[in-house]
Amino acid sequence: MESLDFYLQDKKTVAIAGHVKPDGDCAGSTLAVYNYIKNNYPDVLVTLYLEPIPNIFKFLQRSDEIVSDYPKCEAHDLFIALDCGDLGRLGEAAGYFEAAKHTLCIDHHVSNQSFADDNYIVGDASSTCELVFDLLDERKLTKQIAECLYTGIIHDTGVFQYSCTSSKTMNIAGKLMDLGIDYPTIVDKTFFECTFEQNQILGTALLKAKRHFDNACISSIITKEDMEHCHALPKHLEGIVAKLRSTKDVHVAVFIYETPKGQQKVSLRSDEAVDVAAICVKYGGGGHVRAAGVTMDGNPEEILEVILKDIDEQLS
Repeated sequence: MESLDFYLQDKKTVAIAGHVKPDGDCAGSTLAVYNYIKNNYPDVLVTLYLEPIPNIFKFLQRSDEIVSDYPKCEAHDLFIALDCGDLGRLGEAAGYFEAAKHTLCIDHHVSNQSFADDNYIVGDASSTCELVFDLLDERKLTKQIAECLYTGIIHDTGVFQYSCTSSKTMNIAGKLMDLGIDYPTIVDKTFFECTFEQNQILGTALLKAKRHFDNACISSIITKEDMEHCHALPKHLEGIVAKLRSTKDVHVAVFIYETPKGQQKVSLRSDEAVDVAAICVKYGGGGHVRAAGVTMDGNPEEILEVILKDIDEQLS
């Protein structure tokens, strides 16, 4: 794969975007690329189109320059899609992708179908931030860019505890640490620290949890009423499915909650026993072999039964 600098040659306008409901890897990778271009290509007009990021990531450099209102569509010289498995996941920014003269996708979702003109897709990479590091000139990295990349890596590896973490991941993290970032604070403030509402809805999810298939699987469903009772928002549900999966003897976890639009968001996490990406792709979703998701219409209990049937087929 060519370096990012190669793709920026002779470009006058660049658009950057990530997936809807940006998480740590999405925010970190898009802001890392945005800052890299701003720092090294002052003559390039670069715009970062992204839905509002969670407050915990707003310490990242130039996060206040994110454009979230999607003005009229323009034909940029280059569109860079990051941490996005398909065109639909770009949300309203997809119009800029379709109008761009050239498109580049950098992603680590195994379900990615290489939808751009040029694609750097590595399904077993820990994060998109790890892949972005591969494409940047290390001599041009700053402490602020390192903060973006480190944030994305820790969030998609669960602070280096998920199986997607490799020795390469750890080596990259070490190089980023050497640039002087305050890594203990980044880990604590963006990964471990929880609001009261987060703890309340987590407690509710744990109390409602059920086990299946001789305790090999665990599930929990959060309703709109649960959310209202705990004064919780969708952003407060991050990490619940991973907490369920950490239950002793459990191989796969299913977490379902109702979205503001009345659909059901299904999140799955597993160990080596189940390929959850294959399950989610079957219903129009995607993700990784060990972490995937899909949004479905219907009754959550009925959806759970469908997902459990697919899980049982793999566990049998």
